[in-house]
Amino acid sequence: MIHFTYPAQGWSTASNGLVADTSPGELEALGEHLDSCQNKHRHLLSLHCAAQKLRGFMAARFVTTVVLVVVFLGVNIWLF
Repeated sequence: MIHFTYPAQGWSTASNGLVADTSPGELEALGEHLDSCQNKHRHLLSLHCAAQKLRGFMAARFVTTVVLVVVFLGVNIWLF
C-alpha cells in the first residue's frame, strides 16, 4: 500500500488514485472567490480589455502603424 504524506500547509491537486471530482461546496467556494476577485480588479480588467483591443487593432494594421509611427517621429525630429 502506498502512503502519501503532504506538508500541513501545502496544497495538492493529485487525486492519488481516487475519483477526481469536485464537491458542490468546493464549486460554491470557487464561484465566490472568482466573484470577489473580479469585483476587486474590475478597473484592471477594463484596462486589460482596452489594451487587448488596441493590440488587435494595431496587429491587423501592422505595416500602416509602423509607417505612421516612423512618419510621426520623422516630422517631430525634422521640426525640432
